[in-house]
Amino acid sequence: MDRWLANERLVRVSALLGALAIAFSSILVRLSHASPSTAAIFRCAFALPILGVLAWLEDRRFGARPWSHRRVAIAAGVFFAADLILWHHSIDDVGAGLATVLANIQVVIVPLVAWALLSERPSRRVLAALPIALVGVLLISGVLEHGAYGSAPGRGAAFGLGAGLAYVGFLMLLRHSGTDLRRVAGPLFEATATATVCAVVAGLIIGDADLAPAWPGVGWLIVLALTSQVIGWLLITTSLPRLPAAITSLTLTVQPVGSVVLAVLILSEAPTALQLVGVAVVLAAVITATAPAARVLPKQVLKLRAEDRRRTGAVIGADVPVRAAHEDHG
Repeated sequence: MDRWLANERLVRVSALLGALAIAFSSILVRLSHASPSTAAIFRCAFALPILGVLAWLEDRRFGARPWSHRRVAIAAGVFFAADLILWHHSIDDVGAGLATVLANIQVVIVPLVAWALLSERPSRRVLAALPIALVGVLLISGVLEHGAYGSAPGRGAAFGLGAGLAYVGFLMLLRHSGTDLRRVAGPLFEATATATVCAVVAGLIIGDADLAPAWPGVGWLIVLALTSQVIGWLLITTSLPRLPAAITSLTLTVQPVGSVVLAVLILSEAPTALQLVGVAVVLAAVITATAPAARVLPKQVLKLRAEDRRRTGAVIGADVPVRAAHEDHG
């Protein structure tokens, strides 16, 4: 692990593979034919054994995480459950590809929430990206045309925006609980475990939870858990904070673009020309919001370099804030 983190080429490849793994999330949800709550439950539940072992190994190496950090990760899991259920409803209504693009509007929203709650003033790029993103959402929703793709594109757009907002809460809390860059699995395990419980409760209340899904649907849910919740998230959260900002910005666009392309190729989804323009507009907003800024190292990276260089290996230059590591949706 130390040698891998010290090799910029390997870290770049890992970030790209993580984004590609997450790009399959919405596709696997559709292939499973599971209800929104059922897909949320088992995406998380099937990931817990592996994440639990990795979290235990982290605790053995670095010591137990303080309860104050664990408590915040648990709160993050509540928002994550809401995000998944809303996003899965959006997938049903507007398709796997467009739903993924819609949910990625959180890249623009996260800095605005941080500004309101943490007094972290967003850059001019983020402020400029917000109206661009909203125009893209309007185009994807189909309100400007007849015959837009999706069984209920307007409702799907609303669910997608709701998912993005819930994801903001998840990101902000997970960021606060995981200030130690050496620990990736621990916060993710705690949030995922909480999301499992919350998704079960929500699914029973909504009435769409199937706690014994049949084959082959359960097989697709296992693949979803292993590729997206385990491999994808671990690769992204480990790699992106150690990469130059320009590479991070490019990587963040791989997942929504990949989801749209995969949805067309695998699921035969056919968004209209106007909806595809909306996709391009939303992606333009994402690129605008995540464009490279000044070469400023976050406090977490500076601390990691000062205290743990020998144990964790070198951290690659021109690092980006930790929030960027979590800005891929899926």
